[in-house]
Amino acid sequence: MKIYLRLFANARDLAGFGEQAVDLEGNPRAAEVLDYLSRVNPEFNAWRRSIRLAVNRRYVDEGHVLSENDEVAVIPPVSGG
Repeated sequence: MKIYLRLFANARDLAGFGEQAVDLEGNPRAAEVLDYLSRVNPEFNAWRRSIRLAVNRRYVDEGHVLSENDEVAVIPPVSGG
């Protein structure tokens, strides 16, 4: 199943890309996106609890079931002034 990843800020830096299409097997859940990113760069494991996922512009938990052509945004913790 093809999904589209969009990564922001530190997540983009860790992965080495900002946008990418990814093929996942079977009926993947949002957690599998984080598993995929951890394979790309193991440093994602340290951020896993702090990263938020949004599917088609709606925040979801790791158990959310993905559908073909979903856009999954990976949003790391942010701070500002």
